[in-house]
Amino acid sequence: MTCTLDSLQIPCALSLPFAASTLAEYGVPRVEPPVEGSTASILQRFALTFEKCQLVIHRACSELEPEHTPLLPGIFGKPVIQYGLVPPCPPAQSHIEHDNAALSWLDKQQPKSVLFAGFGSEPPVTVQQLHEIALGLELAGTPFLWALKKPNGLFEADGDILPPGFEERTRDRGLVAMGWVPQLSILAHSSVGAYLTHGGWASTIEGAMCGLPMVFLTFIGEHRINAQLLERKKVGLRVPRHEKDDSFDRQGIAGAIRSVMCEEQSKSVFVANAKKMQEIINDRKCQERYIDELIQRLRSFEK
Repeated sequence: MTCTLDSLQIPCALSLPFAASTLAEYGVPRVEPPVEGSTASILQRFALTFEKCQLVIHRACSELEPEHTPLLPGIFGKPVIQYGLVPPCPPAQSHIEHDNAALSWLDKQQPKSVLFAGFGSEPPVTVQQLHEIALGLELAGTPFLWALKKPNGLFEADGDILPPGFEERTRDRGLVAMGWVPQLSILAHSSVGAYLTHGGWASTIEGAMCGLPMVFLTFIGEHRINAQLLERKKVGLRVPRHEKDDSFDRQGIAGAIRSVMCEEQSKSVFVANAKKMQEIINDRKCQERYIDELIQRLRSFEK
């Protein structure tokens, strides 16, 4: 006999690592159940879990999204509990990181002068798009550190990953780091002044906890919503995309970088608001209170 959570009378919670604004926009997806014997899609698994759960928990805090968090119980029709932003612990450099080429390169740069570019572990980027990103970094004219993964199935295998001559032309002010880098240590480095990111929620929180203004080059819907949230708060700026085909180009990338890092009037606004967001995220008492409240709700929850 197979035991289920229902048969054992064990309450089920659906944990979603998304911002309140993302949940408010998407709500509960309406999908057909999987055909018997077939593998359920991600959306189908989400819908099945939501049907069985008694409450929803997610990675957010009211101090950051006061306009969206009150909407969620009505949207989901179930209790919705935030567990805070769960910022990672500040980096403590290990002996491996002391020998890291990227950090050694940053040690030689001017304070707040470097743009760090990183797009997560699985960005849906083509070689052509990588070329536009590279040429945008070159055109912007700012020092940069780009964490770029080698082609391993995440990128198209045909064609050169970087434009011809790019590394030679930018050698004096840029570094392309292939493979793993200590991202949190890089974001917290005194030489880094802004973050070019895809806008995933975890990456966004890491950039914000380090007080960095951000440039968003988004690829999927969740990224776009996160970027819109921080753009409204004047913490970052999205790279524009063409309405016709949703593409981006080097000029758009360079323009967004310059607005965040070089143009004094806009730069000062982004820096000031990034510091405000940093204070929210790094308020440990506030973030730990959310965890404590979640634990209390779970302990007292009755099915």
